Amino acid sequence: MASGSNVNFQKNLTSTDGKNETSQQRRSSKKSKVAANKLNDIPKTRQEVKKHLGDGAAKNKRERIKMTEKKGDKKGKQSNDIDRKSRKRKSENNEEPAVEKGETTSETDNPLIPTPLSHIPLKSLMDIETELVYMDEEDISFEFVGPVVSTRTQSAPRRSKKADALSAGDGSALPQVDKQLQRTLREGSTCYGQKNYAAAAEQFSAALELCSKGAAIDSAFESSPEDISSIASFIETKLVTCYLKLKKPDDALNHSHRSIILNPAYFRNHLRQAAVFRYLERYSEAARSAMIADYMYWLTGGTEQHTSKLIKLYWQAMIEEAITREESFSVMYTPFVTEVKADNKDKIKDVFAKKHPDYVEHIYTDPHGLHILPQTAEWSSLPPQQYLLTLGFRNKHIGKTLERWSSRTLPVFSDRKAPFTPLTAEETQRYWDNTGKKILPVMDFIRSTRLTDRLCACSRGIEKLHYASLLGRLQRGQEQSQAINQAMAELATIPYLQDISRKDAKLLQSLMADAMDTLEGRRSDKGRVWNKIQKIGLIEDYLYQVEDNYLRNKRLRTARMEKKKMKRIQSTQQQ
Repeated sequence: MASGSNVNFQKNLTSTDGKNETSQQRRSSKKSKVAANKLNDIPKTRQEVKKHLGDGAAKNKRERIKMTEKKGDKKGKQSNDIDRKSRKRKSENNEEPAVEKGETTSETDNPLIPTPLSHIPLKSLMDIETELVYMDEEDISFEFVGPVVSTRTQSAPRRSKKADALSAGDGSALPQVDKQLQRTLREGSTCYGQKNYAAAAEQFSAALELCSKGAAIDSAFESSPEDISSIASFIETKLVTCYLKLKKPDDALNHSHRSIILNPAYFRNHLRQAAVFRYLERYSEAARSAMIADYMYWLTGGTEQHTSKLIKLYWQAMIEEAITREESFSVMYTPFVTEVKADNKDKIKDVFAKKHPDYVEHIYTDPHGLHILPQTAEWSSLPPQQYLLTLGFRNKHIGKTLERWSSRTLPVFSDRKAPFTPLTAEETQRYWDNTGKKILPVMDFIRSTRLTDRLCACSRGIEKLHYASLLGRLQRGQEQSQAINQAMAELATIPYLQDISRKDAKLLQSLMADAMDTLEGRRSDKGRVWNKIQKIGLIEDYLYQVEDNYLRNKRLRTARMEKKKMKRIQSTQQQ
């Protein structure tokens, strides 16, 4: 979003001296160009990735998904990456090494490099929101009612069992909404159309109150909990648009989370959540919401290419904005074809270090799940092109801490250094200032292009619940409530994104129940499932540190003994 970036740069031009101001403007313009150049290597389409990788890599991919087309091999495999640098850095040279099966080459060696990707102006985002977010819907999207045309092919990404239920409708008629509720909703829509958003929010809040009292379906005996939830979600999402128009993003955010909890299958619920995150400048989270919206649109039978392209464009813009604004870490995406061995990962690190010399205090490649970019995400045909994500940090402590956390099956986000030693309020605040608020943006960014988690389906929800507990200890109640609602929205969406085991299903139910109890003030926070998970992780951390200290001391003892031995030998030789 070049225009958005330019606005932010202009805010920093505070000098009153004309000459200094002109100089600052030149530097600001240069920084803007540098930040923009770091995003120019993202391929626009799947075809360009195919060219970028070379047909040899494409052939390996076709064999892996059992396709029968045969094409000739070509040389020249390339790594594609999103380059992100601080606006304060100067432009690097154009040579960009790449890694593919142990081969290294430069951009200038390959004539098939895709053309630079044009950045997305703010006006385009506003147009997308006008068309897909702020529209005043009249039809309620019911979660399990009505047949949905399946677009799945043999080689398409596997849909979850719950997702298949969406396309197995029994053809029954849509539930009839209660007449009083219909009148209230119409009055709210009339106010919204007249741009009287405060009155519209009041009417929709009244409608939500009616729904909570049972006035949702005309025939209460024929209604199902899913139908009532879908109607409540429909009202919640209308409140989202009202509060966005009223510039009350915190209220809009809570309603956006609840709309997803009540009906995770409707893509606009996720897109409206993305719009709220964008308003709050939480771009990584906005990108994730847009990614899920795009996937849900395909999953529930959406076939309009125009709509899908707009969602992908929004997703792409949020990723770009997150990358260009971040200064503590840098990222690189490498196209993934076959399993990457350890020595190739080392070569990827070397490539990263050459391209991002300011972010080499700690470098690691995300070990959980493969990443998807909006420019190559085509859910309905072939499996989307997948990427490895490599991250580099300015702060070694943050990088090492994040890598250690990411190596676990279940995530931990904790301010405690030992399993049974709670911290004081001052220590918790110090942890948040020095570590927590620096790690959280990285965790959010990683999830902006990773749809699912291979090790634990509930990972994202657990991360947010740990974060909510930390906010509670910091006495930040409103933010804690928002984080819990966000975690519940993530957990409610999981069955649509992937099949889950019985163990994960049981964990998901426990997490949802404990999260609801916390919101309603039942029981203390200590006995929650995510806190038990945290304790186990802290015990693992403690054992890891004990082992690490033991090995380090052993190496030091060995080094000292060797040094003494060498001194004795030298002394003997001198005699």
